[in-house]
Amino acid sequence: MSLTYCDAAPGHAHHGPYHDSEYGFPSADDRVLFERLILEINQAGLSWLTILKKREAFRAAFDGFDIDRVAAYGEAERERLLADPGIIRNRLKVDAAIENARRIVALRETHGSFDGWLRAHHPLSKAEWIRLFKRTFRFTGGEITGEFLMSLGYLPGAHQPRCPVWSEVAALDPPGWPPFGRGLQDTTLIKRAYRRL
Repeated sequence: MSLTYCDAAPGHAHHGPYHDSEYGFPSADDRVLFERLILEINQAGLSWLTILKKREAFRAAFDGFDIDRVAAYGEAERERLLADPGIIRNRLKVDAAIENARRIVALRETHGSFDGWLRAHHPLSKAEWIRLFKRTFRFTGGEITGEFLMSLGYLPGAHQPRCPVWSEVAALDPPGWPPFGRGLQDTTLIKRAYRRL
């Protein structure tokens, strides 16, 4: 039997804090959403541990994931990023980060925010989300989109019901989980409902 992330992450220097305080937790903060999208894109073909170790370098390189600043990047910033040894220096991924910032700026005109755009399309099946992301963003295939959405509670599965963090996330009523936070207090009933997903 293979270990789940809930089994392997606790106590790990990098995976532990991410698992315990971010993974699966919903957020309406567009910087958080943009950061997660950029990190998931950069993880393609690499381990999540590599990305977590480089996270602070990504934050510094992309101006704290300030969407407007990244959207305004030109050739000089692109070349700076491609020369930065602290991040993943892949032209397709760097170009996707900049273009996706521009697309999020455009989404604000119709939905107010990246979060507003996500909520306006919820609920969708994973396949529908993937199609929507491919139409809307660059470098967002099925794995990237699925992990992005799961990491923010738009798709279930970030935590196992036996994980201590599971009930903490469920209490926040993530958008893609069953309605646990709406008066359902019995954890046995919650876990039974989760197994049906």
